Amino acid sequence: MVVRTRFAPSPTGFIHVGSVYAAMLDYAFAKKHQGQFVLRIEDTDQKRLVKGAEERIYQGLEWLGLIPDESPKHGGPYGPYRQSERLEIYQKYARELVEKGHAYYCFCSPERLEKIRQEQKKKNQVPMYDRCCRRISLAEAQKRLARGERAVIRMKIPDNEKIVVPDLLRGEIVFDSRMIDDQVLIKSDGFPTYHLAVVVDDHLMKITHVVRGEEWLPSAPKHVLLYRYFGWKMPVLIHTPTLRNPDKSKLSKRQGHTSLDWYREQGFLPEALLNFLALLGWSHPEEKEIFSFDEFIKVFDLKDVSPIGPVFDLKKLEWMNGVYIRQKSDQELIGLLKPFLPQMTPEQISQAAPLIKERIRKLIEAADLLEFVWRRVDYDPEFLLQRGVTREQAREMLLKTKEIIEAVGVDNSEELQQKLLELIARKQWNTGAFFMVFRIAICGKKITPPIIESLPLLGHQEVLARLSLALEKLA
Repeated sequence: MVVRTRFAPSPTGFIHVGSVYAAMLDYAFAKKHQGQFVLRIEDTDQKRLVKGAEERIYQGLEWLGLIPDESPKHGGPYGPYRQSERLEIYQKYARELVEKGHAYYCFCSPERLEKIRQEQKKKNQVPMYDRCCRRISLAEAQKRLARGERAVIRMKIPDNEKIVVPDLLRGEIVFDSRMIDDQVLIKSDGFPTYHLAVVVDDHLMKITHVVRGEEWLPSAPKHVLLYRYFGWKMPVLIHTPTLRNPDKSKLSKRQGHTSLDWYREQGFLPEALLNFLALLGWSHPEEKEIFSFDEFIKVFDLKDVSPIGPVFDLKKLEWMNGVYIRQKSDQELIGLLKPFLPQMTPEQISQAAPLIKERIRKLIEAADLLEFVWRRVDYDPEFLLQRGVTREQAREMLLKTKEIIEAVGVDNSEELQQKLLELIARKQWNTGAFFMVFRIAICGKKITPPIIESLPLLGHQEVLARLSLALEKLA
């Protein structure tokens, strides 16, 4: 059997990081078994479509390196891969279900359906269709359709049946058919609902393993029935756990950062994000924390994923991203930093990259560390008085430092540092206090890259100008 998995997002906005999690598992499992990873665009909910969202899906997958073997963009033997281009296919199979007696036309108006729902709610009943149109014969339904009446097609749910959903992670899950609604399969506008489209597409595209979030479990018995009604073999179902916030609530836009775009904008590396996601609900057999995606593909198996919702710990992701940043060569890091430091010249970025490599966890943090390079610093004079240093001491420290820099310059860091250390020893100043005063005078903040090595980023004259400004503040 050729393993075929699919990622089937809806272009209704940003890519949710939970969807990325499922796509990563789909891709890894397919590649482990030399199979195919398919991207299908599920755009049948026309009211919710967002312009440009489909292109963002392609961009996100390309950034992560999860390149589909088949998609609307890449083509393939089982297209079209955009559901809005497959309407005739769904309508054909829906009519087949009607003819077999597994579905029926429903002519109920939205007003009647809403009235039923409200009445059921008042009685504390689960809102479900009352099957009014299920009694209409096919011949009568066809006459009404011929007269121009609008209708949907609903599937027939059997009475009093235990429907078994086999799940690779959870075993067999039993549903009572009395709690399942007669699901709409084709809407009155001719577009399918998710339930019909996903079953038809997965069958026709020869999908062998369906990986989706556990929120789709309540829909699974409907899909089991549809496979039975069509007489098709059902793919292996894997309902992955819902990602959780640290407080165990569902990872949501209100409490967490759910958009893949946000992770790109913050300067997370795709390999770090994939490494982090791989460890959600799964453990490396050697208990490694850091490993490549290629290694993950080799040792991963879907059956080893835990069904218990894992915690999405952003702090751990930031730590992991820092590890990946430090593994980059200076030249690689320079290339990664350029989009985050548009105010700096290529030469300045080349000088700065090795200075900040050990200090950042996300690429966006580089701008905060290096802001002093392009922005004149401003601060309260009292801020210069660190660790018990008096105004007179601070002034003397900076005056002597300026004299040394005027003589030595800023390009020879080793010589400059040696001269400053000799000054500190001669004056018996506290080394930490001296360098903190110096750092604030130059950068305006306490946390910066190594201060001596940072001076060439500013140049000789700018360093002297900033020391003069600090001395004015202390006058």
